[in-house]
Amino acid sequence: MSLEYIKIFSGTEIQVINIRDALEKVIIIPIIKDRFESARLAGFGSFLTDQEVWVHPDEEKQAKEVLESLFL
Repeated sequence: MSLEYIKIFSGTEIQVINIRDALEKVIIIPIIKDRFESARLAGFGSFLTDQEVWVHPDEEKQAKEVLESLFL
């Protein structure tokens, strides 16, 4: 099993929540990275407020199809 993941989206928290919900409906569990929250918890400041959605390479094609259906 590979530990490599592919970033498929970067955007606001609301967009990421919608994408996460859509991916979970087709049984894809994404990794959500929130660098702002990580920096805040570590005691550092950060101006980056975008969150990132990452998926396993085996699920990339299906995840991108879900993204396309959301943004059409």
